[in-house]
Amino acid sequence: MMLAALSLLLISFSCLPTVVTAQGPVDPQLTGTWTTKSKKVLTGRGFYDPEKDKLIEPSHTGISYSFSDDGFYEEAYFRAVSDPTTPECSKGIMQFQHGTYRVERNGSLMLTPFSSDGRQLISNPCASKSAEYYRYIQPELFQRYEVILDPFHKIQRLNLYRFDGSPLIPMYLAVRPPQMLPTHTLNPTDSPEGAATATSTAAGARKAKAKRSEGFEETEGEFTVAQPPISKSSFVNRIGYYHSRMDGLSSSDKLWWIGVIMTSVGGVALIYK
Repeated sequence: MMLAALSLLLISFSCLPTVVTAQGPVDPQLTGTWTTKSKKVLTGRGFYDPEKDKLIEPSHTGISYSFSDDGFYEEAYFRAVSDPTTPECSKGIMQFQHGTYRVERNGSLMLTPFSSDGRQLISNPCASKSAEYYRYIQPELFQRYEVILDPFHKIQRLNLYRFDGSPLIPMYLAVRPPQMLPTHTLNPTDSPEGAATATSTAAGARKAKAKRSEGFEETEGEFTVAQPPISKSSFVNRIGYYHSRMDGLSSSDKLWWIGVIMTSVGGVALIYK
């Protein structure tokens, strides 16, 4: 009797690792590199060079996320923010982060970046002659996510929903396994406010500046910047971003928006008649 009970106990323990793995914080569906429709923004060395501590400007705006099968992630953002009052003064923003991720029991997705590796470049040609380059850290919580087969493109699509439930732009599977930088801290510091190591002297806890002109080195205190600004021509490509948003709308939604625009134009014409 005792032998039978002991055998049953051993069988139970042998099954335990399988159960823990199945309920672990990593979802194999997420594994890979995902990108928005422009396909011009991808994580990896093509977006951020850790040796030169340099963000590399893509030819088009977009977003990319990568997830590994052992719980690491990386993100690359290139956005154009328009100013309706002065359309020629569009602001360009590039962001890089990487770190660890986990899937919570409630289905939410928590991204925790390595504190010293995040980078942000802000370029505003009408506000300053210099682009602003920062160390950047922003944990992210997505309320939920889903991986589906896109009915139109017939490829896997990742839908992420922010903490408030609003959707991020859909991303499509670009490559699997993921295209990522090494999954460890690339630019360690002695303290969160301390000086960066030799590989990250271009971006400390305080902002450094990058010249817009010919692009190259400018010294500000202990930081040496070799980061050219975001080119103004790339802001023109932001229209592709809006096109990608329009592509996601149904025909009835597009007709509704066209009607709103035409009504607005007609109202303005009536006022000034």
